[in-house]
Amino acid sequence: MARIKKAAVLGAGVMGAAIAGHLANVGIPTLLLDIVPRESVESKDKKERNRLAQAGKERLFKEKPAPLYTKDVAALIEIGNMEDDFDRLAEVDWIIEVVVENLVIKQGLYERLEKVWKPGTVVSSNTSGISINKMVEGRSEAFRRHFLGTHFFNPPRYMKLLEIIPGNDTDPQIVEEMKHFAEEVLGKGVVLCKDTPNFIANRIGTYGLQITLQAMVDLGMGPDEVDDVTGRAMGRPKSATFRTLDLVGLDTFVHVAGNVHENASDEEEKAAFEVSPVLKQMVEKKWLGEKTGQGFYKKVKTESGKEIHALDLATMEYRPRKKLKTRSLEQAKKAKSLPEQLQALVYADDVAGKLAWTITKKVLLYSAKRLEEIAGDIVSVDQAMKWGFNWDLGPFETWDAIGLVKSVERMKEEGETIPAWVEAWIADGNTRFYEVKEGKRHSFHIGGKWGEVEENEKVISLARLKEQGKLIKGNRGASLIDIGDDIACLELHPLKQAIGGDVISMINAAVKEVAANYRGLVISAEAANFCVGANIMMMLMEAQDQNWFELDLMVRQFQNAMGSLRTLDRPVVAAPYGLTLGGGVEMCLPCDRIQAAGETYMGLVEVGVGLIPGGGGNKEMLLRWTEGVDPKDRISLQPLVNHIFMAIGQAKVSTSALEARKYKFLRAYDGITANRDHLVHDAKQVALGLYKAGYQAPKPRMIPVVGETGYNVLKLGAYGLLKSGHISEHDYKIADKLAFVLSGGNVPEGTLVSEQYLLDIEREAFLSLIGEPKTQARMQYMLKKGKPLRN
Repeated sequence: MARIKKAAVLGAGVMGAAIAGHLANVGIPTLLLDIVPRESVESKDKKERNRLAQAGKERLFKEKPAPLYTKDVAALIEIGNMEDDFDRLAEVDWIIEVVVENLVIKQGLYERLEKVWKPGTVVSSNTSGISINKMVEGRSEAFRRHFLGTHFFNPPRYMKLLEIIPGNDTDPQIVEEMKHFAEEVLGKGVVLCKDTPNFIANRIGTYGLQITLQAMVDLGMGPDEVDDVTGRAMGRPKSATFRTLDLVGLDTFVHVAGNVHENASDEEEKAAFEVSPVLKQMVEKKWLGEKTGQGFYKKVKTESGKEIHALDLATMEYRPRKKLKTRSLEQAKKAKSLPEQLQALVYADDVAGKLAWTITKKVLLYSAKRLEEIAGDIVSVDQAMKWGFNWDLGPFETWDAIGLVKSVERMKEEGETIPAWVEAWIADGNTRFYEVKEGKRHSFHIGGKWGEVEENEKVISLARLKEQGKLIKGNRGASLIDIGDDIACLELHPLKQAIGGDVISMINAAVKEVAANYRGLVISAEAANFCVGANIMMMLMEAQDQNWFELDLMVRQFQNAMGSLRTLDRPVVAAPYGLTLGGGVEMCLPCDRIQAAGETYMGLVEVGVGLIPGGGGNKEMLLRWTEGVDPKDRISLQPLVNHIFMAIGQAKVSTSALEARKYKFLRAYDGITANRDHLVHDAKQVALGLYKAGYQAPKPRMIPVVGETGYNVLKLGAYGLLKSGHISEHDYKIADKLAFVLSGGNVPEGTLVSEQYLLDIEREAFLSLIGEPKTQARMQYMLKKGKPLRN
């Protein structure tokens, strides 16, 4: 793997600064350079000469979503300018050029760069479409061997795709090393592209947007109606087509489309990328989308508040949004799988069906026609669209989902020309582009043969392991899977990974099975989020029916299950990612280690539904914050408890795994994995390492508490917030219960209490709060609206 210890980014605009930010996220010191402002060329003030780079760095603190894991990582970004600091590029291992998209300017920069370039340093361009080979015409062979394209998608922290584009002379070893570095360290999904206009994702994505625009006009639809079809109904992001265009910026889209139009070799493709009159008109009017306040959508003030209106293309005026209602959309919502959902849409005869079929048909044919020109295989195309445009299925996976043979027959009936290789593939008796053989995924390979899909050995698919018969046991809530090397994985899979009785049952079963037959246990999932907490609908129903015995039993069982994870005589490693809230955090805290994805958002957020943690979360936080503290050292104990009180009382959620360490949801020795696809593998390695090191389960600990004195301190703080109007009476009641538990109740300051004692008072507080009408109102509101009620 490429040994990149230090990097440099040339260009501190939006993209350059964000790339520097993500390098800092993963611990790489980075030199961020920009030009000296024209008006400052004669200045000797370094601060003034570095102004553009400084502005780029400062922007990282303001942008949403946040480009940085934490603000502290920005210390790894050093700023400078491309006059005074250009020689310092010899200090780095990777130089990323992110200057204006102009071939002449880029060529001039590389000519300068080669004069200070240290042999062996990797140089790459973040271009979104300019030819990689043309950029380095005239450069030495050694320089060209170390040069390639690295096209990050915006925002670099969050978008998984990194397109790597080798030049004609790029050393294959450099390509392979950069691919591994990007996957392992940067957490990217890497796709190798050919040096063609807009590479893979933007080439197909831009084409898809172009034909969607045309279909909208042909069918007489509005952008809002189109978005009702082209979003989640088709397995695409919620922002669908025109909301996405507004977010990207219509001027940016026109530039990208224009790049293909100018550089395409055949007239048919040039015509496909001709910018529509509607878009040209909108760009002229500066209706560029989000950045100018209006595009296909616009926020409008009305008597009832702010509303989002949609553009009427016939009048070029904004009107209230319409909701498209068709039989096919209703059927798609009821489908049990994405293939069934897509089939319900594309084969329907209503307006939604016609739109979905037109878009799908044209994108599939275009992807097939351009396959050999833009990529080496169908997998690269599918991954590029999933990682770069957040599609659930790539084009060739979509073709399988709607039925390859059935759809091609319809395309022929409609007079479409089918690419010869697709015809030949079907003629050979193939009905799909992908299939699983002997537990391994295979796909069509150029040349008309089946071949195994190459995957990084660190990618562990729980779904595929189950297909291979590795399921040990399972129920509706969770599965226990053998992931190899005598390690089992508990996979959470109820709706939104909420914890109910079935999950608790599987935790208990997993503990027994692992104790008897395995070296360790990993806990993870494969859905959008790890776990959003306990099943509040089930708890609310019990509370409304006043089934206090059932609720008490439920909470005890949850606490006991969490305790069993702590006392299991095999190592337990939690592998959270995405939203990890409430009970999801409580499931992680008692584990021996946590191996979290970089994008993990952890928080004990129970106050949002009028409760406090009830599954041992308070006790576990006290264990973490008081570890190594002398109970006699009262001065240091209270501030620690204050930290916990604020984190839980204010429902603090970390913005990254790195920030989760600030709240001690993660400890300093817990691991962070940049690439979520590698998360289960990394957690498994941690569990194996602990086992081989002679693992022993932790013994129960007596915990020092601040007692009545500390309880009064916490209550006083909450009372101040109540009197200043920052919290409601019910908030204060919740804070009082939380303060009582975290202080250890009515005991003297410095008392050592048992873990079970803390669990008991936590459970009592939880049950008393769930009986409150205002808490039940909060729970109901959360279920209905998906956000907290402040009553």
